[in-house]
Amino acid sequence: MINNPLEPGYLTLLAAGALASRVEAAKALLADCRLCARVCGVDRFHATRGAVCQTGVVPVVASYNAHFGEEDPLRGRGGSGTIFFSHCNLRCVFCQNWELSWQGEGAPMPPERLAKVMLLLQSRGCHNINLVSPTHVLPAILEAVWLAAREGLRLPLVYNTGGYDSLESLALLDGVVDIYMPDMKYGDPHLARRFSRVRDYPRINQIAVREMHRQVGDLTLDDRGVATRGLLVRHLVLPGGVAGSREVLDFLAREISLDTYLNIMDQYRPLFRAGRFPPLDRGEVSGEYRQALAYAGALGFTRLDQPKTGWGLFSR
Repeated sequence: MINNPLEPGYLTLLAAGALASRVEAAKALLADCRLCARVCGVDRFHATRGAVCQTGVVPVVASYNAHFGEEDPLRGRGGSGTIFFSHCNLRCVFCQNWELSWQGEGAPMPPERLAKVMLLLQSRGCHNINLVSPTHVLPAILEAVWLAAREGLRLPLVYNTGGYDSLESLALLDGVVDIYMPDMKYGDPHLARRFSRVRDYPRINQIAVREMHRQVGDLTLDDRGVATRGLLVRHLVLPGGVAGSREVLDFLAREISLDTYLNIMDQYRPLFRAGRFPPLDRGEVSGEYRQALAYAGALGFTRLDQPKTGWGLFSR
């Protein structure tokens, strides 16, 4: 679908005076943390860090840049304005960015500085602000968006998440986020528990994706082919069928939309601790990848991101 560019939703909330109230509501979730579906209950105002995400109130940012390895509708010609947040609410043993997600490499960045980064990426010609691993630092992100919007931020927001998001947090993002880009990592809760140390991932992930689609619908593009609003789903094919590709695709076809923009990814490598967890110690997934693509085609999906090579594709 081709539409004219739309004004980002957060500007409507800003004009109505509602964006500031979203900031305060998000901050309130930190007192007994309910930002992600773990609902760990840590008082992040007084504890030094969350139970799993290992983050206090101030986000840690590893890097920010115009990223040209993202999906075609995000990168366009100007790149996606990507901000990589350190730490994570998942514990994937095969994480390719483990220095960020597990070790927390990066520097603290309060909302005032984060707002300036968003405006800088806009000034460099990026098509969007792409928030990578944002779930555990949502209050600071909302505050930064509020500050930046008052200073002229006009780019769509991309919520680039591992997909283990709570409905309580997603409600605060309704009308703020323009493009949701969740992972759908698993179809089996036991495998999710083993390889990402998270409970009931498929059920919670599906509830979250259903809500994301309710908020923004299928992905819409402007006359340049750049995304302005909607849902884009990532699914990384894993060795031995661990990712449950058929279950994930069945869910999207049955309960979301056959017009869902899909990036079925084949670039798995046995990084970090994957060598200790068969079958993740095997790097070759070409067979599983071809099967996933064929199954998606058989179901009727037609909006598939084109395969790319090189490490620039990774953003989580």
